[in-house]
Amino acid sequence: MHLSENEGIEGNTFVVTGGLGFVGSALCLELVRRGARRVRSFDNKPTSAWSDNLKNHGVQCIQGDLVNKNDVEKALRGADCVFHLASYGMSGKEMLQFGQVDRVNINGTWHVLEACFELGIGRLVYVSTYNVVFGGKEIVNGNEALNYFPIDDNDPYGRSKSIAEQLVLKYNGRPFKENNGKHLYTCAVRPAAIYGPGEERHLPRIVSLAKLGLVPFKIGAPSVKTDWVYVDNLVLALILASMGLLDDIPGKEGRPVAAGQAYFISDGSPINTFEFIQPLLRSLDYDLPKSWLTVPHALLLGKIFWAIYTILYPWLDRWWLPQPFILPAEVYKVGVTHYFSLLKAQQELHYVPMVSPHDGMAATISYWQERKRKTLDGPTIYAWLFAVIGMVLVLAVAWLPAIGPLSLVKAFALLIFRSMLVLRIVSILATAAHLFEAIYAWFLAKRVDPANARGWFWQTFALGIFSLRFLLKRAKVQK
Repeated sequence: MHLSENEGIEGNTFVVTGGLGFVGSALCLELVRRGARRVRSFDNKPTSAWSDNLKNHGVQCIQGDLVNKNDVEKALRGADCVFHLASYGMSGKEMLQFGQVDRVNINGTWHVLEACFELGIGRLVYVSTYNVVFGGKEIVNGNEALNYFPIDDNDPYGRSKSIAEQLVLKYNGRPFKENNGKHLYTCAVRPAAIYGPGEERHLPRIVSLAKLGLVPFKIGAPSVKTDWVYVDNLVLALILASMGLLDDIPGKEGRPVAAGQAYFISDGSPINTFEFIQPLLRSLDYDLPKSWLTVPHALLLGKIFWAIYTILYPWLDRWWLPQPFILPAEVYKVGVTHYFSLLKAQQELHYVPMVSPHDGMAATISYWQERKRKTLDGPTIYAWLFAVIGMVLVLAVAWLPAIGPLSLVKAFALLIFRSMLVLRIVSILATAAHLFEAIYAWFLAKRVDPANARGWFWQTFALGIFSLRFLLKRAKVQK
């Protein structure tokens, strides 16, 4: 398939479901850059971090729900090609919301297929996942000939995406009702774990846990390898897949090369997950642990969190409920080798990653370093607990009556400080020290980080030197 750079794009209308997301927004902008006549983003969110930029480039942002067939038909009407990226429940507590996972990933995909068929839209590119063939068993340099992983044994997300992908591929080649000789052509792109500047699912969770010191171990073994794909490489693959569905190529009329096909897409450089993220965490001054936890032990931990969060099912969509530390499906993703060949994508789509893993990670590191400079930094969760609990205990034993367990703490404190007078003087001095450090942090932050001055004040008031040292380090770097 040797086509021009903008074959099938110039002068055509495109719809990107999930267009306000990380990959979807990048795809919309690339379609605009390549000369698309009109690009529509269809998303259930009214805005996102990328929506203003999309609108500035002429992308029409339509809010709607995949579960609502009328919303889907309205968004897709008049399109020449649809990229179906929207999905739900890839990881974290969302994965346990089984009903919503199925409604969005299966019913939503069905609505997209039906709309394409009824509206005469000739091309549909579906973004699938490795999980349609991977479910915890090692795969080394796998290819598209692999059977689907048994649906009953898959996790909720993988099961729903497998069903949806099979629906999409079975719709391939269906003639439209108008009997005009035209057909609906479909294909599926199965991307590896996605990364890049602004990625919002994998790396933010890892960085947040590392910042708090809550990555106590690595999972699996150093020899375990998995695939990653940089966002620009994935966008390129999606555009090539859409070209592969064109049915008017001279000499191949009615026989699109990608029709009915699935393709694995990655950077083509399998690597251990913890080795991959280490440069990023190191650049942010966060640590990776040196110890390893075996997959069976990690699975046990994941099942415990699965059970706890299943009990908490009614509150899974509440903002105050944090993400589970890890779930069984996530253990498999990082702890079991699974990577795939790019040969089919290279031969049929002429896909070649244009951004190397080194350059992709360099861009990602630059983004995260800038993001860290703009946000409030702080110590690990252990420093928080030590400082906050310590100050509360000091104030409690100095000023509250000895009731219950507090009497034991007060007795121990008196053993050290000898008298209540000394104990109360210490509590007053400690509070004054925290207040002085907080005021100093306020004035220092006004100079080096004015946007977060209030945050630095309150954090330093609570933590004292544990917080102030991070601000002092930031001030030193800016000199």
